Amino acid sequence: MMKRMQLAILGVASATLLGLTGCTNGQLSNPEEKALIGATGGAIIGGIANGGKGAAIGAALGGVSGAAYGAYQDNQRQYYRDQYGRTYYIDKNGRAVYTD
Repeated sequence: MMKRMQLAILGVASATLLGLTGCTNGQLSNPEEKALIGATGGAIIGGIANGGKGAAIGAALGGVSGAAYGAYQDNQRQYYRDQYGRTYYIDKNGRAVYTD
């Protein structure tokens, strides 16, 4: 009975976390966004697996892993300059995002 409840909570938490990945509106940098998502997911999964201590460890590991992945993605991004010398890149929706 307890295992089923934990699996159900894990399923709902996972679905919620996947939904959160599209909720940011560009205010966070990619490493910050990924760190937030990783920390949230790690805390949820760690909390289900091992209570409060597991949540803290999961949040720390998830945050570090997410930030590292976000930094990796930033390094893969191509940057351009417009006719005014401003730097930008093209986001996944095809929009120019200015960095300065």
